[in-house]
Amino acid sequence: MSDSSGVLWRLEGVSFRHPSADFNAVDDVSLSINAGRMTALLGPNGAGKSTLFQLLLGTLTPLRGTVTFEGRLLHDWPRRDLALEIGAVPQGEAEPLFSVREIVAMGRYPRLGPWRREQPEDVAAIAAAMQRCEVEHLSHRWLSTLSGGERQRVRLARALAQEPSVLALDEPTTFLDIRHEMTTFERLRRLRDEGVGVVLVTHNLNLAARYSDELILLNHGRLVAHGAPAEVLTKARVDEVYEWPVSIERDSDGAPQVVPLSEAR
Repeated sequence: MSDSSGVLWRLEGVSFRHPSADFNAVDDVSLSINAGRMTALLGPNGAGKSTLFQLLLGTLTPLRGTVTFEGRLLHDWPRRDLALEIGAVPQGEAEPLFSVREIVAMGRYPRLGPWRREQPEDVAAIAAAMQRCEVEHLSHRWLSTLSGGERQRVRLARALAQEPSVLALDEPTTFLDIRHEMTTFERLRRLRDEGVGVVLVTHNLNLAARYSDELILLNHGRLVAHGAPAEVLTKARVDEVYEWPVSIERDSDGAPQVVPLSEAR
């Protein structure tokens, strides 16, 4: 659940600098992420998207400022309680030597604890998550034998098996072909329609604009814009942030679509 104002995360003056870095990766960011919405974090390489994502999960601690989740300071949350609320799909995970089914079943650990055996509801949740992500036919394969795209779908299935109130995903469509990229965004939108909050980092401006309720645009660690896609993705702003000329068109639903132009234009 969210706090009484309908806010999941609230950041106040948050800054973070990686060790030995000369500049803040996230610099004085204040924003709120609302419940029941699909929110995309956007920005060029080095903008601070993945660092902000880790601050939302509590895997990094702010140098300055505060991060709250559901009205409670993030560092006050027991990790198990937080795992019951947030299904995370990070980038760059180690590849454990487990089967696909075992990996997806790990999503039930916050509910099972270390000793409790799977109950019928756990088996059902695991099976439903695998089916939803189209990995049930890979059940007995080792994760290390899968393609990058298949691994991404397995990680998403693991997060769904948690039955969380919010999903947090860092570049969930990396390595995916067009069909699976589209089905992932469609799936996330359906989850949003079912009441699951979705926060994702993505480089795909057009799919973010098409499927998200809100966009958060970062550059050099600072918040550039936060709001509805049409408010955030203006030509002047995209030209400046991405340092490349674009035109902004509209799809059939009116969502802004970014078209890169020849530099000569």
